[in-house]
Amino acid sequence: MENLQVIENAADEEIAAWIEARLIAALAEGDGPVEIAVPGGSTPFPILEKLVMAPLDWSRIVVWPGDDRIVPEDHTASNTGRIRALFEPVGAEVVTLTTMEQVPHFALVWLGMGADGHIASLFPNTDPQVNDGEPIRRLTPDPLPPEAPFDRITLTIPSLLNSEAMMFVIRGADKRAVFDAAVAGESDLPIARLLGAATQPVTCFT
Repeated sequence: MENLQVIENAADEEIAAWIEARLIAALAEGDGPVEIAVPGGSTPFPILEKLVMAPLDWSRIVVWPGDDRIVPEDHTASNTGRIRALFEPVGAEVVTLTTMEQVPHFALVWLGMGADGHIASLFPNTDPQVNDGEPIRRLTPDPLPPEAPFDRITLTIPSLLNSEAMMFVIRGADKRAVFDAAVAGESDLPIARLLGAATQPVTCFT
């Protein structure tokens, strides 16, 4: 992938600074809102906690969860609730994913990836398509992850691809092997379908 950059052994502070630089550049391009998508899970939040300390014009930044569990926002499993608790105090807008939302062109889409090759909540059993006609889907992973046995709502592959740049934080040898195989076109997992269709810059922090 000529559009892929891998940054090895990146610290949380380095990743947060990289995102801050992307947001500064996007904010400088105009005076409208800058929209980004971020993941939930254990890896992103320490990075996001550093990001919100950046002296940005947060009032112009709109933060989308890439996906979420279908639970109330005050539930411990809610990505949106945790994202809202971080970003709203600094002045950013946080979107609640529903199938009625009009998905924008994102300045940056940050995605996580599971060891099974899923991205957002596009699990292998959901057979996500790069030409999906729906921007957001409600679906049920099978098998349900035991740590989060809930239905999901998620941006689809076309919505994720509608972005200026994409980034991943891939930690652990098992996930790295899945990611590398997808880059090489050696699988048909959701991550491979996304990367195979991506034409924008993709940055992977390890």
